[in-house]
Amino acid sequence: MRLRWPMLLVALLGLLIAACARDDGATTVRFWAMGREAEVVAELLRDFEREHPGIRVELQQIPWTAAHEKLLTAFAADGLPDVCQLGNTWIAEFAALDTLEPVQARVDASAVIDEDDYFPGIWATNVVDGELRGVPWYVDTRLLFYRKDLLAEAGIDAPPRTWAQWEQAMAALDRAGPPGRHAILLPVNEFEPPLSLALQTGDPLLREDGGRGNFSGPGFRKALAFYAGIFERGWAPPVSETQISNVWDEFFRGSFAFYLSGPWNIREFRRRQPPELAGAWGTMPLPGPDGPGAGIAGGTSLVLFRSSRNKEAAWQLVEFLSRPEIQQRFHALIGDLPPRRSTWAHPALANDALAHAFRDQLERVRPTPQVLEWERIAQEMRLATERVVRGGQSQDAAVRELDARVDAILEKRRWVRKQEQGG
Repeated sequence: MRLRWPMLLVALLGLLIAACARDDGATTVRFWAMGREAEVVAELLRDFEREHPGIRVELQQIPWTAAHEKLLTAFAADGLPDVCQLGNTWIAEFAALDTLEPVQARVDASAVIDEDDYFPGIWATNVVDGELRGVPWYVDTRLLFYRKDLLAEAGIDAPPRTWAQWEQAMAALDRAGPPGRHAILLPVNEFEPPLSLALQTGDPLLREDGGRGNFSGPGFRKALAFYAGIFERGWAPPVSETQISNVWDEFFRGSFAFYLSGPWNIREFRRRQPPELAGAWGTMPLPGPDGPGAGIAGGTSLVLFRSSRNKEAAWQLVEFLSRPEIQQRFHALIGDLPPRRSTWAHPALANDALAHAFRDQLERVRPTPQVLEWERIAQEMRLATERVVRGGQSQDAAVRELDARVDAILEKRRWVRKQEQGG
């Protein structure tokens, strides 16, 4: 009993200290980030708070699998944060909900963010209906990892730059390779390979202001014919990634010479390469119909929500994370590619031979259609190409069916547009 009062006094003192710490006059910025990026960015936020003693950042880490549903739930409950990491393909959806704060005026007034320093295709993913709704944070695209030694054995002395050269290289690899070897691995459960090829044709994937599919058009037909032809000629196995025991081991075993993938695999391949194959593999930009081709403008951006009461402080956080030197640190911590050209001048990137192809590819990335239904459409495209490759469906039937499915998905969009136009 004699210890009760001292213990109570200590507890009360602790509560008073905590209350004073919370009531220090600082502005709290709520920041939602996803996946591995959320874990890594915490280290950078400590420096931000030291530079801005009047601002506290409350970071919430959200798994990617739960992020979309959590954002929509927060929108319905008026509980969105001040700043958020938002996937580029989600920007059109949340812009349509009128939740995103336009930021062009802030960019124009910024001494940190320079629009001309960003890769144009990545910047364009943030422009919806003519309004800038976010600032690119990191970028993601796909290109080819390849075995230099296997190409040399097949008589190919330079990486292909066109579809025709790529076909010639795959044919040569097929002739030179032992039974069981394939020229390329293109997992049929991934939409990125056919999408990359389709973006290279220059023909839009949607028509009528994003209201209908354009997959029966000449551009997608050309891309589908090239993609399906790789499987028809036996240059790629018609398998999903889950049917490959270990992609990295199979690559170094020589089961395939080309593999279309993203920047995260630079670290993975380096970590897993056998010592005797160091320098025997590399990265190369995607070949296109007539020269180096376009690629996917993936990645995430930093957005402010209209409902935020701390927009000025939140914008300071966006500017901090957009600095080239901070982007370089972020890349060093996680390997995500920076969206600003000036960041790529840092020796860590400029001297990385495997990163050069990504730097080149980023100049030619193109955004996907900026409609809120895009992710559903991408999955329908994946299923359609898989039916051609694995199910034997004719290409004509596949594109007609795909357009019909996409038109049904976009029916509400057409209705809304019609109402807006007074009809």
